Amino acid sequence: MSVIERIQAEVEGHPIVLFMKGTAQFPMCGFSSRTVQALKAAGAGQLHTINVLEDPEVRANLPRYSNWPTFPQLFINGELIGGCDITLELFESGELARMISEAQQQ
Repeated sequence: MSVIERIQAEVEGHPIVLFMKGTAQFPMCGFSSRTVQALKAAGAGQLHTINVLEDPEVRANLPRYSNWPTFPQLFINGELIGGCDITLELFESGELARMISEAQQQ
């Protein structure tokens, strides 16, 4: 299985996927930490995370897969939502809670 196929399997295999630096319990950068906090505050109980620092192949190829250059990268229902700034904007508007609620019901 190629790295792109592995990434696609992760994205399609879980309703909420966050490719981040570190883990939800121990984020390794401020952007990843703030994204996890926003997701949890918005009700994400089924958050699946992938630590890109532990998988250099995923870290190198995810930007090519998603056409998004930075980390973290949030996917909901297989669709790229964006990084930290977009996640925080969606959280502040209340939209993130709605998106998470819908994703977790499926």
